[in-house]
Amino acid sequence: METAFEKSTRRSLLDHFSAIQEAIQDTREPCKVMYPLPEVLLLVVCATIAGCDDYDEIADWGKARLQFLRQFQPYYWGIPCEDWLRVVMNRVDPDLFAACFTAWANEQRPEAGVALVAIDGKTSRRSHDRSKGKKALHLVSAWASHERLVLGQEAVDEISNETTAIPALLDRLAIEGALVTIDAIACNPRIARTIVEAGADYLLAVKENQPSLHAEMQSYFDDAPADEVESLTLHDKGHGRIETRHHVVSNTVDWMSGHRRYPGEPRFAGLATIGMVESTVEKGGETSTERRLYISSAVLDAAKFAEAVRSHWTIENQLHWILDVQSNEDQSRLRVGHGARNMAVVRHFALNPLHQVQDRRSLKTRRKRAGWDTDYLLAVLDLAPC
Repeated sequence: METAFEKSTRRSLLDHFSAIQEAIQDTREPCKVMYPLPEVLLLVVCATIAGCDDYDEIADWGKARLQFLRQFQPYYWGIPCEDWLRVVMNRVDPDLFAACFTAWANEQRPEAGVALVAIDGKTSRRSHDRSKGKKALHLVSAWASHERLVLGQEAVDEISNETTAIPALLDRLAIEGALVTIDAIACNPRIARTIVEAGADYLLAVKENQPSLHAEMQSYFDDAPADEVESLTLHDKGHGRIETRHHVVSNTVDWMSGHRRYPGEPRFAGLATIGMVESTVEKGGETSTERRLYISSAVLDAAKFAEAVRSHWTIENQLHWILDVQSNEDQSRLRVGHGARNMAVVRHFALNPLHQVQDRRSLKTRRKRAGWDTDYLLAVLDLAPC
């Protein structure tokens, strides 16, 4: 017997879709609305989970699964055609839709919160329109590395604008107690302070965009006293390559002070740890070495530092790669209105429950199984029929 709390949780996705409709000012006459917004959103999300990647496939899947969908919404007029779906998704306010997604994603988080949050950007390469001077859509996403959940996203015009999008994204997320990892584009004092003020810690990569800081850290790790550093070496072997990663951390950071507002003020808020990863890769008889530098407001030992650095790349392997290869996001040619941005959010809607399924199938097989078996799709979405 389900408790009231369990029923409420299981209906949360439908509740969030209804909240979007309440927030959007629909100018259509109610008596002429054949396809209410919650019906459209449920169709699009379910079909995307079930392996559909464009409006034609979504409409066809909906027609084949109409009886299944009617367990949750009436669909009095059946399933809209692909052109109608395109019109609706072009018109839905993307900020409201993204806010709905963030609210739903927050409900999927464990009560203890998330330990590691990776932030990175991805471009939908074919969403540009040169004839109208429209650049490709670039989304900055927040990813819970251990829980494999997309927590939110923020759209920007191009990669160089990520520094303005990241603080806006952080403002919408509940990241208290988390360690936020970001690539070098976010290595600036303003973003570091935003993270600290939100009750979280940062781990930021340092590259040549911070030339003096990068040079000073290189020099420090070249001659660091043995009693100031801790190291850990890890090995990986596979795909014809052997990789050795040597991690070094130091909590001696007082020498990195500046003189901005007062003598000795830290360059970055709460700076507590600096780290280095030196990777040596042997492949095909050739050897290459790369050194990466990091700063953090958390007090990290070598093991925690190694875990955080490694976990950051799951946003590439388990989110961006899947969107490109399995959801064909880079091939999407949605260019009119808000369609590209809204469908990018839909793909994130679909990935979150797919990642949470407790079975040994690959994500690709889970999508196919959800398309074949509506009981499996119910389990993925955690929905209860009306």
